[in-house]
Amino acid sequence: MKNNKHRSLQSAERQIQANLRQTQQKSSLQAEETAERPGRLALRFSPTAWGKLLYFRDKSDNEIGGFGITEPDDLLFVKEFITVNQEVTVVSVKFDDEAVANYFEDQVDLGRKPEEFARIWLHSHPGDSPEPSATDEDTFERVFGNCEWAVLFVVAQDNKTYAKLSFNVGPGGQVLIPTEIDYSRDFGASDHELWDAEFAANIKAVEWATKCSAEEKRLTRNELCGYALPYDFLDEFEKMEPERPELWNEEGVMTL
Repeated sequence: MKNNKHRSLQSAERQIQANLRQTQQKSSLQAEETAERPGRLALRFSPTAWGKLLYFRDKSDNEIGGFGITEPDDLLFVKEFITVNQEVTVVSVKFDDEAVANYFEDQVDLGRKPEEFARIWLHSHPGDSPEPSATDEDTFERVFGNCEWAVLFVVAQDNKTYAKLSFNVGPGGQVLIPTEIDYSRDFGASDHELWDAEFAANIKAVEWATKCSAEEKRLTRNELCGYALPYDFLDEFEKMEPERPELWNEEGVMTL
């Protein structure tokens, strides 16, 4: 009897060791694959899109907001930065409801799907900190919280960036990702005349009261949460949400 127990323990030990070796081999293979694809999980910009974003940022002392346009097979590569009609202050951006609706219609007419034009929210901060404000976080959760995935991106005045990829499939989660300028892709030249015309048409600065009580600040934060992006935006997402996540394969593994 003792010999049988001893043999069972030895067999179990050998199985455990075999499992550990297999796990180590898989880990090594995954590490090699990751090394072969450096910077794969990153928010990337074409030089033209990046240049336009900074150009808009530097034309105002206020926040500027817009959307990233991507390719259907490369959803974290921003090839174009587009703005819509908005009211801006030093601490807020308000997109016009009708402008957002028109933006959606125009993109659909171009044959694009929501994941190509309505998942990456880009905006600037006039200061040196790219960290999202509480209002930014509240707005992002309110507007994009039911999407399979979305990106909150902020660029500060000194070019520091913040990019958070949020996904709501399965257990869900959030991860900070780096920002890169991708010079390996085709990109066009800057067009200051066209950008100036878009800025003049879409960006309207409004006065911001800098002095207010603590209670007024609390109420203002609640108002701004519904200020940056209109609530109708949620309805548009619900109407256009695809049937399955675009960043996951059939086995439920993220494929960026």
